[in-house]
Amino acid sequence: MFKTRPLLSALVNNRLTLERNGGPWKSLCMMSEGSRDEQTAKLLKRANEENEDSAEKVQAAKKLKAEEEKAEDEKKCPKKKVVLLVAYSGKGYYGMQRNAGTSQFRTIEDELVTALIKSGCIPENHGDEMKKMSFQRCARTDKGVSAAGQVVSLKLRLIEDTVEKINEHLPPQVRILGLKRVTQGFNSKNNCDARTYAYMLPTVAFSPKDYDTGDIAAFRLEPGTLQKVNALFAVYKGTHNFHNFTSQKAPSDPSARRYIMEMSCGEPFINSNIQFAVITVRGQSFMLHQIRKMIGLVIAVTKGYAKEEVLERSWGHNKVDVPKAPGLGLVLERVHFDRYNKRFGGDGLHERLDWGGEEEAIKGFKEAHIYPTIVETECQEGSMVSWMATLPIHDFEATASATDAQENKDQKQDNADLRNDSD
Repeated sequence: MFKTRPLLSALVNNRLTLERNGGPWKSLCMMSEGSRDEQTAKLLKRANEENEDSAEKVQAAKKLKAEEEKAEDEKKCPKKKVVLLVAYSGKGYYGMQRNAGTSQFRTIEDELVTALIKSGCIPENHGDEMKKMSFQRCARTDKGVSAAGQVVSLKLRLIEDTVEKINEHLPPQVRILGLKRVTQGFNSKNNCDARTYAYMLPTVAFSPKDYDTGDIAAFRLEPGTLQKVNALFAVYKGTHNFHNFTSQKAPSDPSARRYIMEMSCGEPFINSNIQFAVITVRGQSFMLHQIRKMIGLVIAVTKGYAKEEVLERSWGHNKVDVPKAPGLGLVLERVHFDRYNKRFGGDGLHERLDWGGEEEAIKGFKEAHIYPTIVETECQEGSMVSWMATLPIHDFEATASATDAQENKDQKQDNADLRNDSD
């Protein structure tokens, strides 16, 4: 038989010797400790992953619950596609369209979205993503421009007294005047056939260029001058290339061609001892500053700063220096949905999109908020008279190269007007 005790004793003695000398046994122990650390790290990693999975599951559960609550809320009060008739005085606002993430440039849509949320017509998260409520305005209006018949389409909750509840949260210079149900696919911009604008101005704008504008209250527009003005506005009727009547639009751009149906100046009237008149223009759509430049060029011709032939020359490929009248008097009067009305207005299921029943409210709003603002601001600031003083600096005979400097100047001004948008 083997003698195991001496052999075991020898092994123990050898281990002690190796430990004292830092030999392979110590390395073996260290490897064992390293393996334990690695195993611990793996366990910690697995625990972290399980915690992350658990957090993700919690978030997923919260999201699912929110979606279920939203679905339940939609069942209780589903959103319907409607159009709102909106009227507003544009003074103090940077146009119609909302500037996402910019609070210092207040727009009409900022007021409207806030009121829709506070009234409970749309969820709060729709304010940041307006596409969630399929929001679309019929016409974008420039900084300072007013509207008596703007139309927006959107999906909202039809609560009791919807219009009244929204108006409770709007300032007096912004009002919802009407609401109508429309088809699910309706888009107020794409379904719009035409837009009608009005431009209110003091008739002194049509005075001879040597007239003393120090006393504009004394000026009265002669019938013959009014006839000449209307003859010039009639030249715009039809389809023309209006690339010279906007910014950064090449003459070869097909979108520069616009169709004008009507344009004329009405009979003058007295307001605050000053004679005013209203120019009305109807077209399919308008580009940035187009209407103001159309009026500015006719004023320049009427006053004698430019020849009549400049109107037709402005539709050619060459650049023409076209002055831009002030934005103060411009008002979006109404928008037209003739094709929609023809297709759906008589089917017995949908309402016609005309606002005959709201005419008194529209008239009352204009008389209370739009016209007084235009007259008061004109009397205090004299925007038209100040603008008229700039007409002599325009060169209506200039070539393309000679107008570059003026165009650059105009573009800087356009960039400064943050929300001056096309219609």
